[in-house]
Amino acid sequence: MDQEKAHKVKHIRIYELAKQLQISNKELIQRLNQLGVEVKSHMSSIDEDTAILVHEEIGEPTPPPVQEAVKAEDGITVTALSSLLDINRTEIIKSLIQLGIMANVNQRLNYDTLSALSKKYKFEPIQKLSTEERLLAEEYDPPEKLKPRPPVVTIMGHVDHGKTSLLDAVRKTNVIDTEAGGITQHIGAYHVSLKDGDVVFLDTPGHEAFTKMRARGAQVTDIVVLVVAADDGVMPQTVEAVNHAKAAKVPIVVAVNKIDKDNAKPDRIRQQLSDLGLIPEEWGGEVIFADISAKNKIGIENLLENVIIQAEMLELKANPDKLARGTVIEAEMDKSRGPVATVLVQNGTLRLGDNFIAGLHDGKVRAMINDHGESIQEAPPSTPVEILGFSGVAEAGDKFYVVKDEREAKSISESRKAEILEKGRLANSRKSFDLLQMLKEGEIKELNLIIKGDVQGSIEALAESFLRLNTDEVKLNILHRGVGEITENDVMLAAASKAVIIGFNIRPTNQAARLAEREGVEIKLHNIIYEAIEYVRSSMEGMLEPERREVVAGRASVIELFSISRMGTVAGCRVDSGRMLRNSSVRVIRNNRTIFDGKIESLRRFTQDVREILSGQECGIFINGFNDFELGDILESYTFEEIPAKLK
Repeated sequence: MDQEKAHKVKHIRIYELAKQLQISNKELIQRLNQLGVEVKSHMSSIDEDTAILVHEEIGEPTPPPVQEAVKAEDGITVTALSSLLDINRTEIIKSLIQLGIMANVNQRLNYDTLSALSKKYKFEPIQKLSTEERLLAEEYDPPEKLKPRPPVVTIMGHVDHGKTSLLDAVRKTNVIDTEAGGITQHIGAYHVSLKDGDVVFLDTPGHEAFTKMRARGAQVTDIVVLVVAADDGVMPQTVEAVNHAKAAKVPIVVAVNKIDKDNAKPDRIRQQLSDLGLIPEEWGGEVIFADISAKNKIGIENLLENVIIQAEMLELKANPDKLARGTVIEAEMDKSRGPVATVLVQNGTLRLGDNFIAGLHDGKVRAMINDHGESIQEAPPSTPVEILGFSGVAEAGDKFYVVKDEREAKSISESRKAEILEKGRLANSRKSFDLLQMLKEGEIKELNLIIKGDVQGSIEALAESFLRLNTDEVKLNILHRGVGEITENDVMLAAASKAVIIGFNIRPTNQAARLAEREGVEIKLHNIIYEAIEYVRSSMEGMLEPERREVVAGRASVIELFSISRMGTVAGCRVDSGRMLRNSSVRVIRNNRTIFDGKIESLRRFTQDVREILSGQECGIFINGFNDFELGDILESYTFEEIPAKLK
């Protein structure tokens, strides 16, 4: 780098200089330390003279020459391959004969044959793609087509640590009041304009049942903001969020929330997260920590500034001039609009009228609505939009592809459905056989469920949580799950299979409710996930055999014997502890050994028949089937109580 160019650098951050020199942050910091310049992290800045010194020391990077390999797709003829490789056709035929393949010049070569030839002629064999693979294959984006795009930031953390409150503070809205129990139930996507640039925020639920949804959020995000309450500390969902972000190789910015509370300990949070590998910048690490109070809007600007800096380091770009691709964030069945899905556009531009495929469903974009409820005509990269026009309710997490031809979209959709149906048929036949065998042998009980909910993500989370309750004693079967209100078809299925219908944030139609009452079908409605889980757990526990536990009611000593002609021997007793109960079980103990176990037939105090005799009182006891009392025998009255079984 020449002297004039270097002198233009006044102050530059370490990560920017490392990017210019095409070396890692760590390597640059080591070089600076060798030059006697103390640098703490990649976010530090260096002055003009140091920048010149480093440029002169390292020099401009020289990119290696790029050599593009020759590629041959399976199905190519011998003649075409010889032309591609500039090799005589006769030589290729000789090589094929050596491989045991008799071929002529018009012979088409499959992938395995090309792989064998490639070892000799040094080319790359390419397997021919199916129609779906060809249409949905990733396309190369020329650098000149790539344009900067807003970062997608996911808010993660433990329940009640302030994730949604932080998002409220950023976009100045109030989502938390609309959520049942104060817990976020769905993934939300929001486009927010900040003074330093635009950011798309994903708000993921903190309840443990939404583990998969949090994982899905990490897979579509560029940066994770990990929210940890300073008055609570690192919790199970905090650890899960860290693991998801690390698995997706996404940089993390930590927001230490609720620092305005009296018992807040932000340094303890830093120590706990350091143990998880998230070492703060101020401690010599590379993770940015920001102390905030989402509720009182303290430190929010500093946090957002750090998020924007992280985004600049990533140099996020996408090609807006291509068919759109993205991910389904959420999906539901709207009573008036039909299947609706929230899609995050990640590449290309989505336009009104585009044909698309997402999971098992195809469709055409009939309407697009942004996060402000406004209808829009197109959605560029990093834009969350609600889309109408799906042929069915998509799965949260489905990849979303725009294709040119409507027939191609329908063909892919039908092909996927047929494949899933065939796999399901084989799996269900094996599962049904195994279940039938176990039921015949009386090894397990069954609880059948039908789950209906307002959105796909909630249904998935519920099903995941319910299936975790499965035990060896009680088998839980989810017969059907779907988005939308509970219908007569659901009730008929439940009646035929003796299933319980779980409704989450929805209600049955009037016809379905009347039919359920006639058929005796139980419908349980919930709007908080842990209440639904607890209901299913209790239902399963109710199917278990209760544990019978013996309870000693009282003990009495034999102090006198009476012989009654019509009855036999009656023991005159003094109750030493507890109480003696008529009709209760009783054992006769002599010299610490049980010599008889029977039932108290008659219990008398003086001349009266009584139901019980309390401690310290005397009585006469007649035990049916036993007359061999001796003075000093101990009579122990006992009963059994049933204790409800718990799931293991």
